[in-house]
Amino acid sequence: MSIFITAEIGINHNGDMKICKDLIDAAVDAGCDAVKFQKRDLDLVYTQEFLDSSRESPWGSTQRDQKQGLEFTVQDYKDIDSYCKSKDIDWYASAWDLKSQEFLRQFGCKYNKVASAMIVYIELLEMIASEGLHTFVSTGMCEHSDIEKAVDIFRRANCSFELLHTISTYPMKDEDANLNLINTLRDKYDCDVGYSGHETGLAVSYAAAAQGVTSLERHITLDRSMYGSDQSASVEPSGLKQLVGGVRKIEIAMGTGIKTII
Repeated sequence: MSIFITAEIGINHNGDMKICKDLIDAAVDAGCDAVKFQKRDLDLVYTQEFLDSSRESPWGSTQRDQKQGLEFTVQDYKDIDSYCKSKDIDWYASAWDLKSQEFLRQFGCKYNKVASAMIVYIELLEMIASEGLHTFVSTGMCEHSDIEKAVDIFRRANCSFELLHTISTYPMKDEDANLNLINTLRDKYDCDVGYSGHETGLAVSYAAAAQGVTSLERHITLDRSMYGSDQSASVEPSGLKQLVGGVRKIEIAMGTGIKTII
């Protein structure tokens, strides 16, 4: 089965639908299988004290201003849904709270995503698992005990899932990638394992593909110099096309493992 490649738009759209559609176009042009977003209800995810604190951004001078500027409305998501359908590419999102997960249900996405920071949110995991959609579960900020609980929740619900090996630093240093953990996770939890990369460059993602991951997720951007905390660890359109092409070549090159004489 081919590696499922997701272009993580996340919040790199900067609240601008034109940028968002340009990023979707880049994912389609590169041959990605899906694009992904992030959905939060700010008043549930953050404290009022935090939201009222200072932060200069293009949208204002508080944390609320900045984070609200990065959140799409229901009409925006309807536009995204329509646009992705017109481009024949799937989309899905990682919800950071129960209300956001309920919000996403109206769009009938094929997939769910658990952000690594949310893996300890048992009620959210149970809600996601109850939907029965194939779910990508990031493990970057998790202990093995947290992963074990998540795996148990999805197995009890008979919900298809795979773990994603993730290092949560932005950008990740190559020496921190620890790609051998992919095999450890696969053996320990007897499940499919993908890779969600936050590195600069493509080499580590190529190596993950050669490790036999079932999915690959990378953040994408139109320009790494754009405003945003995730931009520097993202892949620009030309690099994304190179990444997808390289991964598809690696899949072919891995072969069957059976000795043949050609």
